[in-house]
Amino acid sequence: MNINKQKGFTLVEIAIVLVIIGLLLGGILKGQELINGARVRNLADQNSGVQAAYYGFIDRYRQVPGDMTTAAAIPAIGVTIFNGGNGNGGVDNTLVEAAGVWEQLARANFLAGGFTLPTAAITAETGVGTTIYNNTAPINAYNAPLILTRNDGYTDVAATPGVRLNLHLGINVPVSIARELDVKLDDGLPNTGVLRLTEAESAVVFTVGKATNFATCSTVAGATASPSAAGTEAATDIYDVFDDDQDCGQVFLY
Repeated sequence: MNINKQKGFTLVEIAIVLVIIGLLLGGILKGQELINGARVRNLADQNSGVQAAYYGFIDRYRQVPGDMTTAAAIPAIGVTIFNGGNGNGGVDNTLVEAAGVWEQLARANFLAGGFTLPTAAITAETGVGTTIYNNTAPINAYNAPLILTRNDGYTDVAATPGVRLNLHLGINVPVSIARELDVKLDDGLPNTGVLRLTEAESAVVFTVGKATNFATCSTVAGATASPSAAGTEAATDIYDVFDDDQDCGQVFLY
């Protein structure tokens, strides 16, 4: 009598398949973790590099990069300088001086790579999203320009009064990366310390007398309350990594 035997996978075979799937998933997750870690390090290294370049320029020329006038910069640096400031001792919240920061640092060999040197003076009072600025500024790991300027467009400005020099680290940064960067460089909180989120108020940028407000992480959840009015955010707020916001603007206060 013929007995048809039912064929199928043995427990051993199923276990082997599950192990292989687990290894593949583990490799993918580990690879993503390594990529995220590299991007955090890149943002941190950019911040450190700009700080070193900024203070090194001041030590050498006794002038602030971007604020240094073209009349003073050309003979001091020894090359043609297209973008210079008004020489008032600080980087003003204008497109001209913001662009001048990167040109003067680069032509003085304090910064290298990551952006194109201008071939003419930038005079338009316009936003950072335009080609004229983006092509003359360093970019972050998410293809967004960095801005070094002096304003009060960061969170909890009420606890840190006055206009402060700060480096905006660029938009398009996911909230998980923003949090890791804050943990690496500061206290891990969005509204305290030297690394802050930017305010999300006005689309106007580089207008004298106004804060330069860039994109911000709109999904910050407070431990006891949600973010309050601009300038008075709670120190207990935390990064809401579960909402997966993809555009967290941060500034590093100098």
